[in-house]
Amino acid sequence: MAAPKREEEIHEVFDITLVLKGAHALIETIGGLLLYAVSAASIIHVATFFVQGEIREDPHDIVANYFLHMAETLGGSSKSFAAIYLLGHGIINGAIVIALWKEKMWAYPVSLVVLGAFIAYQMYLLTLGFSLWLTAFTILDIVIVILVWHEYGVMKKKNFSI
Repeated sequence: MAAPKREEEIHEVFDITLVLKGAHALIETIGGLLLYAVSAASIIHVATFFVQGEIREDPHDIVANYFLHMAETLGGSSKSFAAIYLLGHGIINGAIVIALWKEKMWAYPVSLVVLGAFIAYQMYLLTLGFSLWLTAFTILDIVIVILVWHEYGVMKKKNFSI
Protein backbone atom coordinates (compact mmCIF):
# COMPACT_ATOMS: atom_id res chain seq x y z
CA MET A 1 0.00 0.00 0.00
CA ALA A 2 3.00 2.33 0.21
CA ALA A 3 3.23 2.74 -3.58
CA PRO A 4 -0.32 4.17 -4.08
CA LYS A 5 0.26 6.61 -1.21
CA ARG A 6 3.56 7.72 -2.80
CA GLU A 7 1.84 8.16 -6.18
CA GLU A 8 -0.86 10.24 -4.51
CA GLU A 9 1.79 12.48 -2.92
CA ILE A 10 3.64 12.88 -6.24
CA HIS A 11 0.34 13.79 -7.92
CA GLU A 12 -0.32 16.42 -5.22
CA VAL A 13 3.11 17.95 -5.88
CA PHE A 14 2.28 17.88 -9.60
CA ASP A 15 -0.98 19.73 -8.94
CA ILE A 16 0.81 22.34 -6.81
CA THR A 17 3.41 22.95 -9.52
CA LEU A 18 0.62 23.30 -12.09
CA VAL A 19 -1.01 25.97 -9.92
CA LEU A 20 2.33 27.79 -9.59
CA LYS A 21 2.97 27.52 -13.34
CA GLY A 22 -0.58 28.69 -14.05
CA ALA A 23 -0.14 31.73 -11.77
CA HIS A 24 3.18 32.48 -13.46
CA ALA A 25 1.54 32.18 -16.89
CA LEU A 26 -1.25 34.58 -15.85
CA ILE A 27 1.25 37.11 -14.48
CA GLU A 28 3.32 36.89 -17.68
CA THR A 29 0.25 37.35 -19.87
CA ILE A 30 -0.97 40.37 -17.90
CA GLY A 31 2.58 41.75 -17.77
CA GLY A 32 2.95 41.36 -21.53
CA LEU A 33 -0.34 43.15 -22.15
CA LEU A 34 0.58 45.96 -19.75
CA LEU A 35 4.07 46.31 -21.20
CA TYR A 36 2.60 46.53 -24.69
CA ALA A 37 0.01 49.13 -23.62
CA VAL A 38 2.26 51.35 -21.48
CA SER A 39 4.69 53.80 -23.08
CA ALA A 40 8.44 53.59 -22.45
CA ALA A 41 8.29 57.08 -20.91
CA SER A 42 5.65 55.87 -18.41
CA ILE A 43 7.81 52.88 -17.46
CA ILE A 44 10.77 55.19 -16.78
CA HIS A 45 8.52 57.56 -14.80
CA VAL A 46 7.17 54.73 -12.59
CA ALA A 47 10.64 53.24 -12.05
CA THR A 48 12.04 56.67 -11.14
CA PHE A 49 9.17 57.23 -8.71
CA PHE A 50 9.92 53.97 -6.88
CA VAL A 51 13.71 54.30 -6.72
CA GLN A 52 14.18 58.05 -6.29
CA GLY A 53 14.30 57.85 -2.49
CA GLU A 54 16.99 55.19 -2.55
CA ILE A 55 19.03 57.07 -5.14
CA ARG A 56 18.78 60.29 -3.10
CA GLU A 57 20.09 58.40 -0.06
CA ASP A 58 22.80 56.58 -2.00
CA PRO A 59 23.39 57.61 -5.62
CA HIS A 60 25.43 54.42 -6.10
CA ASP A 61 22.72 52.03 -4.82
CA ILE A 62 23.21 48.96 -7.00
CA VAL A 63 19.62 47.66 -6.88
CA ALA A 64 17.93 51.03 -7.45
CA ASN A 65 20.27 51.91 -10.32
CA TYR A 66 19.76 48.45 -11.84
CA PHE A 67 15.96 48.90 -11.90
CA LEU A 68 16.28 52.39 -13.32
CA HIS A 69 18.70 51.15 -16.00
CA MET A 70 16.35 48.29 -16.89
CA ALA A 71 13.44 50.73 -17.25
CA GLU A 72 15.53 53.03 -19.46
CA THR A 73 16.55 50.17 -21.75
CA LEU A 74 12.93 49.09 -22.25
CA GLY A 75 12.33 51.37 -25.18
CA GLY A 76 11.54 50.77 -28.82
CA SER A 77 12.13 47.28 -30.15
CA SER A 78 13.34 45.84 -26.82
CA LYS A 79 10.02 46.84 -25.22
CA SER A 80 8.07 45.25 -28.08
CA PHE A 81 10.16 42.07 -27.89
CA ALA A 82 9.70 41.85 -24.10
CA ALA A 83 5.93 42.39 -24.43
CA ILE A 84 5.56 39.79 -27.18
CA TYR A 85 7.82 37.33 -25.36
CA LEU A 86 5.90 37.67 -22.08
CA LEU A 87 2.54 37.47 -23.81
CA GLY A 88 3.49 34.46 -25.94
CA HIS A 89 5.25 32.65 -23.09
CA GLY A 90 2.30 33.28 -20.77
CA ILE A 91 -0.35 32.13 -23.24
CA ILE A 92 1.59 28.99 -24.23
CA ASN A 93 2.26 28.05 -20.60
CA GLY A 94 -1.35 28.78 -19.67
CA ALA A 95 -2.62 26.51 -22.44
CA ILE A 96 -0.24 23.75 -21.33
CA VAL A 97 -1.37 24.06 -17.71
CA ILE A 98 -5.05 23.90 -18.67
CA ALA A 99 -4.53 20.87 -20.92
CA LEU A 100 -2.48 19.04 -18.26
CA TRP A 101 -5.06 19.90 -15.60
CA LYS A 102 -7.75 18.35 -17.84
CA GLU A 103 -5.47 15.28 -18.28
CA LYS A 104 -5.41 15.52 -22.08
CA MET A 105 -3.00 12.80 -23.21
CA TRP A 106 -1.58 14.88 -26.08
CA ALA A 107 -0.63 17.61 -23.61
CA TYR A 108 2.01 15.51 -21.83
CA PRO A 109 4.44 15.01 -24.74
CA VAL A 110 3.69 18.50 -26.12
CA SER A 111 4.44 20.09 -22.76
CA LEU A 112 7.68 18.13 -22.47
CA VAL A 113 8.85 19.49 -25.83
CA VAL A 114 7.67 23.06 -25.20
CA LEU A 115 8.99 23.24 -21.63
CA GLY A 116 12.24 21.67 -22.79
CA ALA A 117 12.60 24.43 -25.39
CA PHE A 118 11.80 27.11 -22.78
CA ILE A 119 14.35 25.59 -20.39
CA ALA A 120 17.02 25.57 -23.10
CA TYR A 121 16.32 29.23 -23.94
CA GLN A 122 16.24 30.24 -20.27
CA MET A 123 19.57 28.49 -19.70
CA TYR A 124 20.98 30.36 -22.68
CA LEU A 125 19.77 33.64 -21.15
CA LEU A 126 21.42 32.66 -17.87
CA THR A 127 24.74 32.33 -19.69
CA LEU A 128 24.36 35.98 -20.73
CA GLY A 129 23.69 37.20 -17.20
CA PHE A 130 22.51 35.88 -13.85
CA SER A 131 18.92 36.46 -12.78
CA LEU A 132 17.52 35.07 -9.56
CA TRP A 133 13.97 35.03 -10.98
CA LEU A 134 15.01 33.36 -14.20
CA THR A 135 16.96 30.76 -12.22
CA ALA A 136 13.93 30.10 -9.99
CA PHE A 137 11.56 29.77 -12.97
CA THR A 138 14.02 27.50 -14.78
CA ILE A 139 14.25 25.23 -11.73
CA LEU A 140 10.43 25.22 -11.49
CA ASP A 141 10.22 24.27 -15.18
CA ILE A 142 12.73 21.43 -14.68
CA VAL A 143 10.70 20.11 -11.73
CA ILE A 144 7.53 20.35 -13.82
CA VAL A 145 9.17 18.43 -16.69
CA ILE A 146 10.15 15.64 -14.29
CA LEU A 147 6.64 15.54 -12.83
CA VAL A 148 4.98 15.69 -16.26
CA TRP A 149 7.16 12.77 -17.40
CA HIS A 150 6.12 10.81 -14.30
CA GLU A 151 2.42 11.70 -14.66
CA TYR A 152 2.51 10.76 -18.34
CA GLY A 153 3.75 7.29 -17.40
CA VAL A 154 1.01 6.96 -14.79
CA MET A 155 -1.66 8.16 -17.24
CA LYS A 156 -0.49 5.76 -19.97
CA LYS A 157 -0.68 2.82 -17.54
CA LYS A 158 -4.10 3.95 -16.35
CA ASN A 159 -5.44 4.35 -19.91
CA PHE A 160 -4.03 1.00 -21.09
CA SER A 161 -5.42 -0.87 -18.11
CA ILE A 162 -8.98 0.28 -18.78
